[in-house]
Amino acid sequence: MSESVHSFLNPFIAKLEQFLDAVWLESGLSDNTLAAYRRDLMLFAKWADSRHINPVSPPAEAIVDYIADRSKKSSVRSAARSLSSLKRFYRYLIRENVIELDPCPEGIAPTLPKSLPKTLSEGEVAKLLEAPDCKTPIGIRDRAMIETLYSTGMRVSELVSLKLNQIDLVVGVCKVTGKGNKQRLVPLGEHATAWLRTYMENARDQLLKEKISNDLFPGNRGAAMTRQGFWQKLKMYAMLCGIKSEVSPHTLRHAFATHLLNHGADLRSVQMMLGHSNLSTTQIYTHVARARIQKLHQTHHPRG
Repeated sequence: MSESVHSFLNPFIAKLEQFLDAVWLESGLSDNTLAAYRRDLMLFAKWADSRHINPVSPPAEAIVDYIADRSKKSSVRSAARSLSSLKRFYRYLIRENVIELDPCPEGIAPTLPKSLPKTLSEGEVAKLLEAPDCKTPIGIRDRAMIETLYSTGMRVSELVSLKLNQIDLVVGVCKVTGKGNKQRLVPLGEHATAWLRTYMENARDQLLKEKISNDLFPGNRGAAMTRQGFWQKLKMYAMLCGIKSEVSPHTLRHAFATHLLNHGADLRSVQMMLGHSNLSTTQIYTHVARARIQKLHQTHHPRG
């Protein structure tokens, strides 16, 4: 690779690291979000580099060509996320007086397909909850984790990072730290509270094996369980109880929201429990909460 090409990439990487430090300080973004920004922006930098384009100050047509290329090679959703990363990066460079104009032209955002969230029926959730072998400490921990996830609708990253002082089994609430380090209180419900109590009294110390930890759900080696580790366990339990549809921690989050709406919860309350900053994000669940809507129509409409 020529020296001139290196001179394109090295300044870009320096600006990228400064950008990541800035958005972390300003918005308190998670490690996963920062990694996504780094990945998206480095993909563009390498694409531009291969075409001898300076990724710090590319022409607008380069952005258009890259987004079109990304849409063909990956997915429309991935291309849209890449464009969002590029826009935030170049807004930062403008603010820092590195460049004068935003190279991202208006009107090139790919049209995202409207996809409904995948969810589980109440019967499937019941099967999943019964799947762990609760004669073992690991089974009790896993049951407590699944109960907590379904009862609170929290994200899997929020679940596995829970600390002991974030749950109150007397009041029956959990303090969840979400995106941007925003905190919210979510009710645990009777079943999750009961299983958490069983887990704390009968299983957690056995799993720690005399190690000291503030993590609510330690893994086999005493450290907090990883997102990937819990995801694999959930898939295993889904297979054991014969659930054919795809199951992930996010599927249970969707089930939480859908089932609440089906049983009469209002959208604003569901928004607060999910930790959505905008109500529009929560409104997608109205499309999957068909059972409640149909029942309301049958009950109250004169020709229902």
